[in-house]
Amino acid sequence: MRRRGNSLRKPRARSGRPAGRGRKNGIAGAAALFGAAALVVSAVPAQAVAASAAAGPEVVPGKGTSTPSLVDGIRDRTKATGNAADAAREHLAGKQSRYHIGNPQRDLAPLGTQSSGATETVRLQQKHHGIDVLGGQYVVRMEKKNGKRLVTGTSGRYFTRLTADTKAAVTQDVAVERAVAAVRAQLGGRTLDKSDIAQPGRQGLTRSAESLSGTARGLVVLPKGDGVLTQHVTVRGTHPATGEPVLREVYIDAKAGYPVLQYSGIKTFGVDKNKTAAPAKGGIKADAPAPTPGSGVKYDGTTVDLNLTKDPGRNEYLMRDTVRMSSTSHNVLATWDARGKDVGEVSGRWPDGIKEFGSATPAFGPDATEAGAVDAHWAAGKVYDYYKNVHGRDSLDGRGMTVNSLVGVTEFGSAYVNAFWDGTKMVYGGGNDEYKTLSADLDVVGHEMTHGVVEHTANLVYAGQSGALNEALADYFGQSISVDAAGVSMDDPDSGLLGGHLCRSKSPRECAFRDLNDGATTSKNFLGVGFATDNGGVHLNSTIFSGSLWDIRKDLGGKVADRIVYKALSEYVTPLDGYTEGRNAVIAAAKDLGLSSDDVNAVTRSFNAHGIVPNWELALGVDTDVLLGKVNTAGSSVGAGGGWWTASQSDDSGTEAYSVWAGRADGKGAPKLISPNDGRYHVNPVTDGKTVVWLAYGPKSVDILARPLAGGPIRTLRSGKVALSGVQVDGDVVVFEAPSRLGTRHVGYLRLRDTDPVWVEDRADGQSATALPSIGNGRIAYAKLYAENGTSKFGTEVLDLKTGRKTLTQQLGTPEGIGQTGINGKNVFWLADESKSTGQMGVRRAEFDGTGTLDLGKGKTAAAGLFPYDLTVSQDAVTVTSQAPGLSAGNQSTAKLWQFSVDGRALGRVSCNRGEQLSAAAAGGRQVVWLDGTTGFTDLVTRTRPAGTCG
Repeated sequence: MRRRGNSLRKPRARSGRPAGRGRKNGIAGAAALFGAAALVVSAVPAQAVAASAAAGPEVVPGKGTSTPSLVDGIRDRTKATGNAADAAREHLAGKQSRYHIGNPQRDLAPLGTQSSGATETVRLQQKHHGIDVLGGQYVVRMEKKNGKRLVTGTSGRYFTRLTADTKAAVTQDVAVERAVAAVRAQLGGRTLDKSDIAQPGRQGLTRSAESLSGTARGLVVLPKGDGVLTQHVTVRGTHPATGEPVLREVYIDAKAGYPVLQYSGIKTFGVDKNKTAAPAKGGIKADAPAPTPGSGVKYDGTTVDLNLTKDPGRNEYLMRDTVRMSSTSHNVLATWDARGKDVGEVSGRWPDGIKEFGSATPAFGPDATEAGAVDAHWAAGKVYDYYKNVHGRDSLDGRGMTVNSLVGVTEFGSAYVNAFWDGTKMVYGGGNDEYKTLSADLDVVGHEMTHGVVEHTANLVYAGQSGALNEALADYFGQSISVDAAGVSMDDPDSGLLGGHLCRSKSPRECAFRDLNDGATTSKNFLGVGFATDNGGVHLNSTIFSGSLWDIRKDLGGKVADRIVYKALSEYVTPLDGYTEGRNAVIAAAKDLGLSSDDVNAVTRSFNAHGIVPNWELALGVDTDVLLGKVNTAGSSVGAGGGWWTASQSDDSGTEAYSVWAGRADGKGAPKLISPNDGRYHVNPVTDGKTVVWLAYGPKSVDILARPLAGGPIRTLRSGKVALSGVQVDGDVVVFEAPSRLGTRHVGYLRLRDTDPVWVEDRADGQSATALPSIGNGRIAYAKLYAENGTSKFGTEVLDLKTGRKTLTQQLGTPEGIGQTGINGKNVFWLADESKSTGQMGVRRAEFDGTGTLDLGKGKTAAAGLFPYDLTVSQDAVTVTSQAPGLSAGNQSTAKLWQFSVDGRALGRVSCNRGEQLSAAAAGGRQVVWLDGTTGFTDLVTRTRPAGTCG
């Protein structure tokens, strides 16, 4: 977690496709892969497990599949010889009527077997014609006694409806190129700033954005409906503007080349001859130096024992613990000095030049304390001991893997107040004047190390609801370890505060990042957001589930509750499970452990109290009118103008490539299909009420297409390899933004009758750029970066298409960047960034001749806590999309729409909907259309007038 700072229903038959030929319902939408992140559709929860013990097998049906999501209470004899994986698959094959898995030996590949006493838990990965299915994982639980095996239960997701072709039309090179472009577009593009011009480099001009690079991972089938074949690409690097680490998993449709799914892989808390080499995959070999007892002082002033190693080469005592893992003989717990290293250097890679913390004596001094090394090393040992002694788990992977902790990282040389697990190691920020290093609280260390445990058990995908479960489990175990170590009573109202001891001056309650006692429920607190926001709400929504677990711990005690939750995690939960599947897993684990019916009822009551019940998503209400329901798209914006809206939509399951639809903003009449259903992804449509213009992604090109709303042929206006952005239309002119060969941003336009664009500035100049265009009434407005007297300056320029005259508007102060522009028949509008330190943007208005610049938001945006980053205008109103800083702000941290009158006097919320509100487009007057995630689905909605204060 980080402090700072997603009614007219869909027509059932489309033009060109007769009714009844649509695809079957399955796991719906991209985010449905992760339980139910909003701005993409979620699956309806499976039937909850009954609280009382059932006689005979208990079978919970899966959704969108014939294979049950959970089977419990069975004692089926299976293969007595051979390995556990073969025995598990033999059982599944022998129960075709129950599991409907045609060929388990062929279509389920062993991932690993966890053994504990007489129990065996086998995890199997689903394959579709030999290709991995994302999140397709099935678990078989068995008992092995006297050479014989009994299957006691199964759970997971096996998708029986997959029929996707497995031949890719998009090459890996194209997939990598488009994946990197998609990440860059999601990370930046909201403002034009100095990261958008070429910078001097070792070999000519390079851009900071070029720090992003992609690695092809091969083909993966996304289990949406019939299945979507994708090229999986991992994009690494640093954020082009902020320098934050980037590790994104991107899935490119292998038929058309469109990025259908993107999420972060970084699991945050919220944050010479003596050179020690980077550890190899198997860990540091520690069979030469002898272990030595030592000590250090934690941040709280307590002196603690540390397991160290005397290194003759450095003649120092190192923070290298070889004692705990002596049974493995070669793996260690090691704590490394990463002070002076930027967070971008350590994420997903091993940084050069770092060493384990060392001391001339076994007693580490104040430097190691202030760096957080003592806390990190001591806490890593405590967490290791917890999993070893309580759950019999040897390190994070269960097989004694090395545990590396990097302490003291910074961000652009400044404070980094966060911590994360990147798949191989823990990384702790060095803190700042208020926050200590993030390793200075045991619950943070327990949280990050538990992410490693989750990765090596259920491997919950870190997005949407499955990501929220990932965070919830990390919170639960981290806090459990912490309160038990400190002797804090579960009845203490502060028992659930995570990171409460990180502050130097504030109280634990003021300091804490999250509170497991916050009482969050699905009906009152679930926030539907897209994957660009907190990975689909992984932190925002986590306490709904972790609060349920914490209540179980209060009711049943830590020893029993921890066993239940660990058993659910290690033996029941699979990668795509959401709240309801998590509930089912915990209840089943409780019953499996032999708890009484009263105790199982207590577990069930905890989930009920937090609203985790069957069909909870259906209870989320809105104050808006639905124009197009469940659009099932990712990364596509909407447009409006002239009393019409236009948006992209997939089918009910999210399997089909997207098509463009348009309809009347007043909701009358039926939406009409604008684009062809030709396998390409038709996205980002805009309209002026007469013409619809959009982008079409194909395997070899990205085209700008146009079609009259009244009907007629589709025209290809421009075709190229590079995806364009900022497309707008007014009359017969289409404006857009495109990168140059140097990577800088430039605005161009063309007539509907032409194919050759006109650029508003020289694209060969790597030191100037234009971006974020808008168009209306024969004028184009755009943000501009230009050189004047040897200095880079930012401005907003208006181009009169009739006269060709360009006019720079007067700026207030000295902007550090310019955000989205807007234009109507009287004025030009824009967002201006005058404070890079806070990200606060001003809302500006000027006359077409560049004079009369007015700050519409002066005093208002700051007073309301607004941080605008997008803008759309009509003749009567200016609507901004704003996000408050800091995930702790709850609902206010998600994107909301605020509206000014054009004179800047009136300010209010457009809608009081709780979920994320994105891609606003002015439809005329004060009416706005947008994509709303409140219901857990992505709906195109509207309001004809603002909602007011929403107080």
